[in-house]
Amino acid sequence: MKHLLIPVATAFLLFSCSGSGDDDGATAQSGQVSSTIDADQDLPPEVRKEMEAESKRIASEEKKLEESMTSLTFDKEIHDFGDVAAETDVFTEFKVTNTGKRPLIIENVSASCGCTTPKKPEKPIPPGATDVIEVKFKSKPGQMNEITKTVTVTANTKEKTHQVKIRAFVK
Repeated sequence: MKHLLIPVATAFLLFSCSGSGDDDGATAQSGQVSSTIDADQDLPPEVRKEMEAESKRIASEEKKLEESMTSLTFDKEIHDFGDVAAETDVFTEFKVTNTGKRPLIIENVSASCGCTTPKKPEKPIPPGATDVIEVKFKSKPGQMNEITKTVTVTANTKEKTHQVKIRAFVK
C-alpha cells in the first residue's frame, strides 16, 4: 500500500501544478514571474484610507526635508601641495560656496588619517556666500613618497557627504 501511495501522491501534485489554462493573474516571461493581481483588492475601506493617509504623510515629510536642504560647490576638489619635507606642516583652504536657497550647515569634516587635520566653518553659510574649510597636513615619521588623503564634508545637502582630497610628495 505504501508503495502505491507515494507514486499516486506525486502524480497528483504534478498534475495539479501544471498549467490548466486558467488565468490566475500570473505570467512567466524570460524566467521572471509577474502578477496582475492587486494585493490590496480585498482590504477593507478603512484600511485603504489609513494607507492613503500614511502615504500622504510620508510624502509631506519628504517634501519638508527636501525644502530644508541646500547645495554646495567647492573651488577645487583636490589640492596638490607638490614636494614637501617630511614631518613639516603645510596648509590649504577649500572654499565652499552655498549654491542653494537655505543656509548651509557644515555639520562635520573628517580626515582619512591622523596626519590630516581639517577645520570646518563654525557658523551657517548664507545662500550665495562662501566660507573656507582649513586643512593642515603633516606627514608622520616614515611616511614618504606620494600621499593622497581624503577629507569628508558632511552637510545639510541632498548628497549629505562630499569629499575633497589633498596630495603631497613627501621627501
